[in-house]
Amino acid sequence: MSTQKPILQMTKIHKRFPGVKALSDVNLRLFPGEVHALMGENGAGKSTLIKVLTGVYSIDEGRVEMEGIATTLHSPLESQAAGISTVYQEVNLCPNLTVAENIFIGREPRRFGRIVWKEMNRRADELLRERMNLQIDVTLPLHTYSVAVQQLVAIARALNISAKVLILDEPTSSLDQKEVEQLFRIMRKLKQGGLSILFVTHFLDQMYEISDRVTILRGGEFVGEYMAKELTRLELVMKMIGKELHLLEELPSLAEADQNPLGGELIRAEGLGRKGGIEPFDLAIRQGEVVGLAGLLGSGRTETARLFFGADKPDSGRLTLPESAGTVRSPREAIRRRIAFCSENRKTEGIIGDLTVRENIILVLQAKYGVFKAISRKRQEEIAGEYIRMLNINPPNPDHLIKNLSGGNQQKVLLARWLLTEPQLLILDEPTRGIDIGAKAEIQKLVLSLSRQGMSFLFISSELEEVLRVSDRIAVLRDRRKVKEITGKDMSQQHIMQSIAGG
Repeated sequence: MSTQKPILQMTKIHKRFPGVKALSDVNLRLFPGEVHALMGENGAGKSTLIKVLTGVYSIDEGRVEMEGIATTLHSPLESQAAGISTVYQEVNLCPNLTVAENIFIGREPRRFGRIVWKEMNRRADELLRERMNLQIDVTLPLHTYSVAVQQLVAIARALNISAKVLILDEPTSSLDQKEVEQLFRIMRKLKQGGLSILFVTHFLDQMYEISDRVTILRGGEFVGEYMAKELTRLELVMKMIGKELHLLEELPSLAEADQNPLGGELIRAEGLGRKGGIEPFDLAIRQGEVVGLAGLLGSGRTETARLFFGADKPDSGRLTLPESAGTVRSPREAIRRRIAFCSENRKTEGIIGDLTVRENIILVLQAKYGVFKAISRKRQEEIAGEYIRMLNINPPNPDHLIKNLSGGNQQKVLLARWLLTEPQLLILDEPTRGIDIGAKAEIQKLVLSLSRQGMSFLFISSELEEVLRVSDRIAVLRDRRKVKEITGKDMSQQHIMQSIAGG
């Protein structure tokens, strides 16, 4: 590997927000002609580090050097002037403008104050052909092309601003395999031209395929920098999750230890899949069973949950309820068939902040009754009071605005909302993320208690101990594919992590 000096070096970077240490003592070195992967789970600090690099956030402590010279990045313009360009996961271009206009927006070639359209189109076409190996009509609107082509146009625009460092933030999350291969060909070509590429990804296979070096963050802290070819998959997973192999304890599932009696098959997915989300998979859930989904960020856990709830339409396969001979094609149909879904994005897809605890709890039940059958205020208060006591929601005031509650208590309100519908299947996507240990324990106990009463669960958590603690069976996902189902004595952290690592 090259012995030359790094083009960009970040040393002992600290970034704090009120009550939160987002980055602590983080280091990063980027070398010319290398693809450098940045990896870590949710909350690892990847996004914060990128925002520091792009000048969105200023650092509290530390040093940033470009080509050996100390520099400050107080704004995106300063970052761009230093030679750092970024292409984000969501293509932030203008779909109604032409390809050429998107590449040169704000920097159009002009003569006598007017845009020279012919010159701009020629230069855009030349840039795409020579740097991106892409031949398209640059005079057509951007929206006429696929997401993959739009991604390449975004990269071309970034390169056109004299980039020395190119940051690609989850560039493959919306691409299929052929499109990923096309992007990787372009990345290799750019690397050969001496460009330094920071590749932010959560796909293990892709990291090993394209990266020379990898930096791992965990909990806002620097874990280490490694040569990709020298780091085994299992070591990578352990460093991201924070477990050493010799320290792993094989925690038995409490559901298994208590030998929870299971009923008949409640719901079955057969060849269910969605392009860009999750490869076709089979998975059945029985009455009273807790099925855990284990996998790294981006492995397809949330996408699987959304398919089970009908929130996303599958491209293949079907979801059926064998006993009722029914299917699930939409959230409305899922709710009618007593399937409930607590999203991991409780702020955006769960709570309605300006409503009270009481109003948030009865929301779905009122929707089932319809606008012409309003639940009386007295009945609302009875329902809210019952669930506040049952779930120990604090403060125990049903007329308190939910936005003023802690994250753990907000999560309990969402659980109350869905439990009120008496679901057969409750899908919980990261139900304990960001909440204190006491609230976590209460939610885990509730899951185990309700499963013994016959309720089924699809339980998603990035904490392996938690998945093991509540699950009767665990489906392991890796890079948008279901790779294994684990039951009984095989349900250990070590086994799950080996399955996640693969290879």
